[in-house]
Amino acid sequence: KKVAVCFFGDGASNQGNFHESLNFAAIWKLPVIFVCENNLYGASTHLSKVMRNTSIAERAATYGIRGQTVDGNDVLAVYAVTKAALDAARSGQGPTFIEAYTYRMGAHTTSDDPTKYRVSAEVEVWKHRDPIERFKRWLMTTGRADTDFFDAVEEESDELGASVRERCLALPDPPGTDMFD
Repeated sequence: KKVAVCFFGDGASNQGNFHESLNFAAIWKLPVIFVCENNLYGASTHLSKVMRNTSIAERAATYGIRGQTVDGNDVLAVYAVTKAALDAARSGQGPTFIEAYTYRMGAHTTSDDPTKYRVSAEVEVWKHRDPIERFKRWLMTTGRADTDFFDAVEEESDELGASVRERCLALPDPPGTDMFD
């Protein structure tokens, strides 16, 4: 009844081990869910510059496994697709490939400057698709949560963040020789 879930970005879908993994999982009907977080950019290169067909989920068919694209910024849609994939894997139907179509708002790394390869208009469009804000609106609109709930969550998360930072900063530095162990 256990299922492995593998997360990776769209850039990784062009690597050999990606294809080998899908092929191996398909042949053995392994209970694996492959989740590609397609944020349109492999590091600083737009997907359209490295793939002729920009639907990564369509690749699943070549391995004989289910593939599906989902709005990665829609929490409920991602949940539904993932639950179906989990049910399929647990019932012996083998792997599923999910392409969660989303967007990376920030830099790829600390040395990355996305303003060199993205235009501000593109970023603005995606700001309005923020998954947290969308889900929050849904929770409030359907009466499942109110501002008091979100205020409490924010306060609790601030306290937890401060506590974790404090504990991390209190950790002793490991001896330099540990890197060789």
